[in-house]
Amino acid sequence: MLVPVISRRCRNLKGYFSVSEAQTSAINLIAELRQLEDLIDQVSSTVESQRELLLKRRLAMPPTILQKLGELQQEFKRLEDNVVGEQTELQQLRALSDMSTRITNSLDVDTVLQETMELVIVLTQAERGYIILRNPESGELEFRISSEGGLLGRGMDRGGAPQISMTVVNQVIETGEPLLADNAFQDERLSSTESIINFVLRSVLCVPLKYKDQTTGVVYVDNRLVSGIFTERELNLMLAFANTAAVAIANAHMYSRAEQILAEITRVKELMDNIFSSVGSGIIAVDSNDLVHTFNRSAGEILDVMPDAAVGYEVDHLIKNTALQLADHLALVKEKNMDHSLEVSADLPGRGQIALALSLSPLKDGNDRTQGVTLVMDDVTHLVEHESTIREMKRILPEGMVDQINEIANIEMGGVRREVTCLFADVRPWTTLPDVTASEKLRILNQYQAVATACIHECGGIIDKYMGNEVMALFNTQLNPEHCHAQRAIDCALLMRDHYIDLYREMGIDPEPHYYIIGMYTGVATLGNVGSFQRREFTALGHSINTAKRVQENAAPGSITILQETLDHLNHNHSGNLAYDIRPRDLIYGKGLSQGKQAYEVFRNR
Repeated sequence: MLVPVISRRCRNLKGYFSVSEAQTSAINLIAELRQLEDLIDQVSSTVESQRELLLKRRLAMPPTILQKLGELQQEFKRLEDNVVGEQTELQQLRALSDMSTRITNSLDVDTVLQETMELVIVLTQAERGYIILRNPESGELEFRISSEGGLLGRGMDRGGAPQISMTVVNQVIETGEPLLADNAFQDERLSSTESIINFVLRSVLCVPLKYKDQTTGVVYVDNRLVSGIFTERELNLMLAFANTAAVAIANAHMYSRAEQILAEITRVKELMDNIFSSVGSGIIAVDSNDLVHTFNRSAGEILDVMPDAAVGYEVDHLIKNTALQLADHLALVKEKNMDHSLEVSADLPGRGQIALALSLSPLKDGNDRTQGVTLVMDDVTHLVEHESTIREMKRILPEGMVDQINEIANIEMGGVRREVTCLFADVRPWTTLPDVTASEKLRILNQYQAVATACIHECGGIIDKYMGNEVMALFNTQLNPEHCHAQRAIDCALLMRDHYIDLYREMGIDPEPHYYIIGMYTGVATLGNVGSFQRREFTALGHSINTAKRVQENAAPGSITILQETLDHLNHNHSGNLAYDIRPRDLIYGKGLSQGKQAYEVFRNR
């Protein structure tokens, strides 16, 4: 009957122990545990007597009863030891808490560290203690705090170095790991160390001072008289103290620079205010509630809003016509924590319709948490109008001329002589067009010219002019320099053939031969602006241009025809095998040609 009672008392005691922290409760726990141990002794004696009586009567008692009682007695002894250890550790933790409070709240870090080091020595039963720091510039070790009021008196002479194991200190600094030696003479790691032998060191405990994963020094304590006084409990205490001391020392360094940093922050703030005021882009800082905190002068000019009327208000009212759209983008930046760019159009009072380019970025605090959004705003109204004008010009003028409009304007009126390849293409002769209205004929003709235009642009050519059903293209002008310009012109013609075949298929026609007539010539021409200073046009003139036209006029329908000069340029400027099938044709005669010119027709090399 007694065993279940004792077991039940044990369970109740464990629950009581887990919630008791005060010192008086711990004393009561120890007293109750000892009473239970005495009770178990009495029960064990009684059980032993009962067992002997049963043996005399030739009866047996279960052998596990005494074993279970012994286990219970050991358990209570273990609980008693734990209570004592926990009470000791509790006292250490309270002292550590007080030390941490004093260290972190004091501006005189060295004085507080000296006092707390003396308390650490008492708590760990050490004899001496030191805080040793590594100079970040020289790398040398410096004793910041020394406490040597132990049983053997001071451990170093005036002006001398402390008699401690620098081997242990260096090892902890290099590895960043604590070292605990409860009997330094018998510890294999230290038994051969000269300082351990010479300084009669027995118990040694050294832990690293770490700040931001960097070992900045160590906390070192030892005892030259007693072995085995440092346990895992003292090690944990020292680690906690070292962490607090490392932060305190780092804070002391930062505090010594506080006034300097504050002055620098003030200077930077004034500089940033000046920059924000002078920068051309509008800058608006919005907090997590979409309230404006920063609004520079340029933002006020762009939005026609005074800064005083913007700061503290919601950003939505600043761009009234795009408030909902802008609110969606602000939410996207804050939720996704990512940059975002967009262009918006707004009708603002006092300015009318304007175009704005906005760059939105998360506004983060020191912990990298998004606290709002920064908007960088540029008025791009003139750029949008300019791009619209350029798009309209490209629909009328050759694309290369529009893209290089500044370079064309700088070309002298007299022009320059330059070797070019000129291509003429009759996309569909008038006689092959169906008998339909003039507007329908123009629609059909535009389909063919669109194919030619796309091919010329793709191959880097410049369209000089459209002449009804014909188009003239130039290769190797000042606007599209190309070393192998004859090859580029031939590639353009072959690309036209491929696309026209596709067009025939789409239109459901099967011409035989093909409608197009393409001719080209390579030679020197004069390129430049013609007209007046008020109205001018970039073009090419000369015998080479006229010859290219004659080649096209005398070529057969559905053919790509070149002369010997183009073939010579092709062979001279291409080192590899060309994928062309070039077949000789009859001589070409025409206006401006004193004698017949050898012609060739070009095909793809199948």
